[in-house]
Amino acid sequence: MGSPQPKQYLSLQGKTIIQHTLERFNFPRISGIVVCVAKEDTYWETLQLPMPVIRVNGGAARCHSVFNGVQALQEHAQSDDWVLVHDAARPCVRQADIEKLMTDLAQHPIGGLLGVPVRDTMKRVDNLHIVDTINRDGLWHALTPQMFRLGNLYNALQHVLNSGELVTDESQAIEKMGKRPVLIEGHADNIKITHPQDLRLAELYLQQQ
Repeated sequence: MGSPQPKQYLSLQGKTIIQHTLERFNFPRISGIVVCVAKEDTYWETLQLPMPVIRVNGGAARCHSVFNGVQALQEHAQSDDWVLVHDAARPCVRQADIEKLMTDLAQHPIGGLLGVPVRDTMKRVDNLHIVDTINRDGLWHALTPQMFRLGNLYNALQHVLNSGELVTDESQAIEKMGKRPVLIEGHADNIKITHPQDLRLAELYLQQQ
């Protein structure tokens, strides 16, 4: 982002990005929220939050942070309770999509995640030279939240970390246990803020919503 402060604390329509994100999960079906924050983070305590949250130290990679968060939940939830994992840098997720994910997968044995089908032509490159054109049939962009049972998610993350692997999302950890999560179609405006221009796009999406 080219900013001296972590991107989740950048201003978006008068609030930090993470405040917008947390507000999307502030409704009755959510029993509690855990936020994984870097141990040396000095910004977190300055926030005015609309709900109580549990702060947990993050880790070197996403999977370490999520594992820390899931581990902390052992004291507050049952093994078969559903857990939603979401990126702090996705403030535009629609509450209706969160509800749809929770409703559609409430009775599912595994769980799943929000996603959108790939619409663009996909190229595989090596040093910016195209080496292959990928058939986009069946390809989806994985989004968050991702929703799994607490016990299953804990065991899956513990398994990959103990084996020295890193996974880029929770679904991949569940997949490595031989299980097949379900994709629930969400909206493409659920963007992850990564580059400076994404802030302007997120502001536009929030205004439209």
